[in-house]
Amino acid sequence: MAWILCVLLFSAVGLALLVLQVKLRAAVRGRGGPPRLPELPVIGSLLSLRGDRPPHVLFQELQATYGETYSLMMGSHSAVIVNHHMHATEVLLKKGRTFAGRPRTVTTDVLTRDGKDIAFGDYSPTWRFHRKIVHRALRMFGEGSASIEKIICRESQFLCGVMCEATSRGMALDLSPELTRAVTNVICSLCFSSSYRRGDPEFEAMLRYSQGIVDTVAKDSLVDIFPWLQVFPNAGLRLLKECVAVRDKLLQKKYNEHKADYSDHVQRDLLDALLRAKRSADNHNTAHPGAEALGLSDDHMLMTVGDIFGAGVETTTTVLKWAVAYLLHHPQVQQRIQQELDTKVGLDRTPKLSDRGCLPYLEATIREVLRIRPVAPLLIPHVALTDTSIGGFRIRKGARVIINLWSLHHDEREWENPERFDPGRFLNKEGTGLVLPSPSYLPFGAGVRVCLGEALSKMELFLFLSWILQRFTLSVPAGQEPPSLEGKFGVVLQPAKYKVNAVPRPGWEAN
Repeated sequence: MAWILCVLLFSAVGLALLVLQVKLRAAVRGRGGPPRLPELPVIGSLLSLRGDRPPHVLFQELQATYGETYSLMMGSHSAVIVNHHMHATEVLLKKGRTFAGRPRTVTTDVLTRDGKDIAFGDYSPTWRFHRKIVHRALRMFGEGSASIEKIICRESQFLCGVMCEATSRGMALDLSPELTRAVTNVICSLCFSSSYRRGDPEFEAMLRYSQGIVDTVAKDSLVDIFPWLQVFPNAGLRLLKECVAVRDKLLQKKYNEHKADYSDHVQRDLLDALLRAKRSADNHNTAHPGAEALGLSDDHMLMTVGDIFGAGVETTTTVLKWAVAYLLHHPQVQQRIQQELDTKVGLDRTPKLSDRGCLPYLEATIREVLRIRPVAPLLIPHVALTDTSIGGFRIRKGARVIINLWSLHHDEREWENPERFDPGRFLNKEGTGLVLPSPSYLPFGAGVRVCLGEALSKMELFLFLSWILQRFTLSVPAGQEPPSLEGKFGVVLQPAKYKVNAVPRPGWEAN
């Protein structure tokens, strides 16, 4: 009998807490908060987020019930979902500093040594100082794009050589590891003055750790929603820690080598530029007592390079894989790009960055790929640093704000037939120049937290695709279906694996 009384007592307490919480939330809405999904004690709104649809699609669909901007509870954390460009612009640009915070989660803390990077680090004086140093280093190394272009073209040449080799053997090719190595070598050349050959054990280890991180970090897993769960065995968290350990071992090795033979008189790469900027800042802090509180540790430098790898490898490689997948589905788009290349570049030379202005259809195609399959459909969450508002809705300090880039890029009010792949939407009526048809296009984010790798990524996308399409016609291997366009949700939206036939175009058979 006693156990029945206990059950009734706990049920009564639970019901009372539920009613109280509902009333409190209703009071918040009454004071001007955004519409909120139903919620329960402890678990919040998780029951409303069930199903097999990825979060960005589900969040888009929930607009029909709750409006363009609404809120929900992820466990004990309040999250505001923004699905329209006007509110997204308010968060990112008009109130960029107000919403510049980042949430602390278990997985991102593991990835970044408790937020000592740029992408996931919380907004603070130290973060601003850190970002300033990184920008200074980027200016010191390769402010002009000539050296970067040379590196990308070198890797494009190697990539095309691998494709030729596969063609000569009559083999369909999985471009994923080849694209990953090419992009990785660009970043390694920029950061460490080094590169990898096929089959290099260190490169293979890098491939494994990168995929492990993509599969486990920042996916709103239960351990991020309920941090106390990390005391229990967790396969995903264990995998993440193992992958981060492999990454950090590699980065530490490169960092130690650079520190050992660093010289103020020679600047070999971006890591040298970072070390120089850090030493200059440290000297300034020594000369100005009180400034040392903003000093950056070696961990900050390592996590900065980790950021550059994350932004510069996984995202760019993913966009390239999506671009090839869509070209396989739309051979007429591929043909038009090749016609443009034949007319404006020809066969006498390879494409250069200076050709971007005269290859508008290729540029439009890249923009359309970034629109229809945004590499990060949910931008990294922001945090409100003060009580504020979005679109007239009151937002409390500490609330997480998620920009649903998928909704912005698939808004039927902004894009005609948004599910249709149509590079022409980014061209003027004559097809001779680029246009931005809607402000609802933010593939790299905007404002204070804009993606660090945006400029480099755009250069790589243009050069890799122009080199490949100048030399090869890509097609689906005989007997196989075109690649799936669904995508696998994670920290980036990855396409499923697929293979491609690459046939050398006339004039490039021997190259």
